[in-house]
Amino acid sequence: MRPLTDHTPKPLIEVGGRPLIEHHLLGLQAAGVEAVIVNLGWLGPRLRERLGDGERYGLSIAYSDEGWPALETGGALQRALPLLGEAPFLLVNADVYTDYPFSKLVTRAHNWPVDTLAHLVLVDNPPHHPQGDFTLRDQHVIEPPSSLRLTFAGLSIIDPRLLDNAPGGTFSVVPLLRAAARQGRLTAERHAGLWSDVGTPERLLQLQAHLHSSSSVPSASP
Repeated sequence: MRPLTDHTPKPLIEVGGRPLIEHHLLGLQAAGVEAVIVNLGWLGPRLRERLGDGERYGLSIAYSDEGWPALETGGALQRALPLLGEAPFLLVNADVYTDYPFSKLVTRAHNWPVDTLAHLVLVDNPPHHPQGDFTLRDQHVIEPPSSLRLTFAGLSIIDPRLLDNAPGGTFSVVPLLRAAARQGRLTAERHAGLWSDVGTPERLLQLQAHLHSSSSVPSASP
């Protein structure tokens, strides 16, 4: 996303009148979430300065400092576990935009099957990721995947037990998810609504144009 991210962390890039992460925070609060842990990486102090303690969003926000260089998805989760507790938690990538209703994940987390280690939200493969990530069959991710794959949307529920055998340090969470799938302990759903991985300036412009033409985003409050 450079040069946009040279001085601004990606979650603070504005879409539809407010930073990406604020869309998530407001959606989570509306779904009944009360406490959020924000992972701090590149330009993390800027995020802390903008979001504060979360009061303005109706939330309690704490921070897990991943530092730089990044610990990758697994290492960052592992570092945050002491703040997250032992219950399944929602995991939301701050650099995506979606109309997915977080209330669905909240309800699922409250009714968590004891044998499940994670639940993923998947979307149809975007042009920049035509190969997809996971195969969905009967609400479960199957491994090895078939040629019919969907893309991970960056929205999920994670049971802390998923990380019980994690290697530590810098590592990706994907091998742990695939291991859970082989055990039949990884569920998923397909979201057919709006979703965008805001990973390049071009995709950001496309999303802005789409939101402007559809007027699907309300004006930001002062």
